[in-house]
Amino acid sequence: MDIFDIMALVGGLSLFLFGMNIMGQALERRAGKGLKSLLGRLTGSKMGGITTGIGVTMVTQSSSATTVMIVGFVNSGIITLSQAINVIIGANVGTTSTAWVLSLNGISSDNVFMSLLKPTSFTPVFAFIGIIMYLFSKKSKTKDLGAIFLGFATLMSGMQAMSGSVDGLSDIPQFTNLLVLFSNPIFGVIIGTVLTAAIQSSAASIGILQALAITGQVTNGAAIPIVMGQNIGTCITAILSAIGSNKNGKRAAFAHLLFNVTGTVVWLAVFYVIRATLAPAILDRPVTLYGIAAIHTIFNVLSMIIIAPFSNLLEKAVIRILPESKSEEFIPELDERIFNTPTVALEQCRLLTVDMAATAVESLGDSLGMLFDFDKDMAEKIREDEEKSDHYEDALGTYLVKISGLDISEADSMEAAKLLKMIGDFERISDHAVNILESAEEMQEKDIVFSGRASVEIRTICTAVEEILDITFDAFANDSPEKAVLVEPLEQVIDDLKEKLRINHIRRLQQGDCSIDAGFVWTDLLTNIERTSDHCSNIAGTIIDIADHRMNLHESLREFNHSPEFKVKYDEYKEKYSL
Repeated sequence: MDIFDIMALVGGLSLFLFGMNIMGQALERRAGKGLKSLLGRLTGSKMGGITTGIGVTMVTQSSSATTVMIVGFVNSGIITLSQAINVIIGANVGTTSTAWVLSLNGISSDNVFMSLLKPTSFTPVFAFIGIIMYLFSKKSKTKDLGAIFLGFATLMSGMQAMSGSVDGLSDIPQFTNLLVLFSNPIFGVIIGTVLTAAIQSSAASIGILQALAITGQVTNGAAIPIVMGQNIGTCITAILSAIGSNKNGKRAAFAHLLFNVTGTVVWLAVFYVIRATLAPAILDRPVTLYGIAAIHTIFNVLSMIIIAPFSNLLEKAVIRILPESKSEEFIPELDERIFNTPTVALEQCRLLTVDMAATAVESLGDSLGMLFDFDKDMAEKIREDEEKSDHYEDALGTYLVKISGLDISEADSMEAAKLLKMIGDFERISDHAVNILESAEEMQEKDIVFSGRASVEIRTICTAVEEILDITFDAFANDSPEKAVLVEPLEQVIDDLKEKLRINHIRRLQQGDCSIDAGFVWTDLLTNIERTSDHCSNIAGTIIDIADHRMNLHESLREFNHSPEFKVKYDEYKEKYSL
């Protein structure tokens, strides 16, 4: 083996890792909604979690990617720690599919059908189809499918390059002597752990082992401990990812490590006993590519069988090892670890935006109530809610901008744009709640009381605003364009009410029925109420725009304002809130 073989080995490994990364990212983009659906069906069911872990990992072709996502999901409050542990158990089984795909390199039959399964036969075809789809299609789905084909062709080419570069190793005595060290199971586990931790990919380390197996010098007895060690080494990615996460995020990463270490300790002990007492001849035979895939699968399935029934004990163990300190409080937050699945990241943004919207709507309703029944404790809550909305706007805005900069689908891009537009409107609604609160406080301090007629009028428009807020929130939370179309007619009625109330106020001033101080408060209230309804209109218009696959709010509102449906609903609301 000369310098050129070493260069070929390094280059092959580079192509392998690059191809796996490209293929995994494209698979995640295309499977985004499916992953969200899988997570949405996650309950306390142990088998549901394990099955999800198997499915997601088979899609992403990386248990490391899955566990990093899981750390992010736990850190963001999307799933619980117990659910995460079940998914992690399944992920270890799902990752074994990669070894079976790579074992296709071991096909040596002259049968035409079998020859078609050789990577040397179909990889060029995959590469050709992939580049055509990737370069010449404008559809994101087709481009992603092309990237999947290209990524797969690249990683298989890398695997072939690695296999070719080590062909000459079987003739080198030093290599044979090195493999003798692997006959020590402990050393084999260490080698597998260190190698996998270094390249942060169990699939890549399995690929390297399979490439070495082609030399015929790696025995089954040497391969088994190495595969066990590779399962431990793959935990490093999730552990590094958990740095900076909350306590539950760290626990999820540690559960992954504890699961693999426990499985290795148990089955390594069994391996020692079998080798010492039975000394089966198969352990001294050269391992095949299929043999490595089988070892990988059998080990992970057996580990799942002995540990899955006691996953609750695994959860208790990591909680005991990483206890909650009294000063810590779990607050779900956005986590960049789930950027690998933008659809799931966007779903988390949507859930937090729903929480932000509920806070803003409740705060505005509370502030309107303060006009008629002032409460100091409620005043403090309204200000706290406004600060919470400000925090949400900053966090969501930054996060959504970063998601928008990723290579995401058109649907995800539209969703990100929708949420970016809406968070500003919800934040402004919470600002208007504080403004209305300040008007209520001024009335309290100056002992301002509206006249009987003015009180009726302000209650009427407040009731209308409360209804438009409820409709808007319902439309957003349930993504309902049917509800959203009810907002604009009511917004127009509120605009008309504001004008009538302003004119009536001027008349009362002229007749001496209203004080100057009350007049200032009245004007401020009407301004904040009218602007609140404007923000509701913006939100509803955005929902309708997205449903129609466009982003032209003013055109959408103009079209609807001239429709028969608008006139019908406008007349209903006008009669309902007549003075």
